Amino acid sequence: MLSNIVVQTFLKGGWVMWPILAAFFLAFCVVLDRAVWWLRFQATLQTAKQEQARVAIGNGDFAKAWDLGQNTSDPFLANLNEGMTHAHTSMLAAMQLHATHLIEKSEARMWILSTLITLAPLLGLFGTVVGIMGSFSFVGDEQLAASKVSGGIGEALIATACGIAIAILCLLPYNFFRKRVAVLRGSLERWINHTELLVKSAKEHGHDLETFAAKRTPR
Repeated sequence: MLSNIVVQTFLKGGWVMWPILAAFFLAFCVVLDRAVWWLRFQATLQTAKQEQARVAIGNGDFAKAWDLGQNTSDPFLANLNEGMTHAHTSMLAAMQLHATHLIEKSEARMWILSTLITLAPLLGLFGTVVGIMGSFSFVGDEQLAASKVSGGIGEALIATACGIAIAILCLLPYNFFRKRVAVLRGSLERWINHTELLVKSAKEHGHDLETFAAKRTPR
């Protein structure tokens, strides 16, 4: 059966296969964690409300923009509310600080995948070297030493193959998630800059966000 073949191949790889298996399990957990986080993040986005909030800000209807962000888990609307709350001090700084925390959450545990991309092949190479050293211990002992050495080398290469496979499996989702982080960072920067421009435009038309923010300041 396939399961028996997998187990036998794993055991032939030597004791280094156990840390390689631990690396695979850790990589799987991190990839699953990041996939779930991004799926939940995507589910919270409400682009229609974001557009309504932008229109409200541009029209100087700060109360409406605030209400849109009150009963929603949309991170962009939450970012807007954070900025409006601190508009009497520095709206831009408050929104940037909030965005920084969001970016940090999106990058959480990514360093583990980055480490495993380098560590897994090194573990595999280490296992191969150890296996080859053991194989050459047969040289000079008997007539079948050559076949044992070649067989031992073949088994030792299992560790390298598994290590490289784990690195490849980590590299693909790692680059995918890094791209998603970069897109999120760009979206937040555009959101913050656009909001700043809309607030300035509303101020030129006589709408004072600072007065509204002072009423919303936490006591």
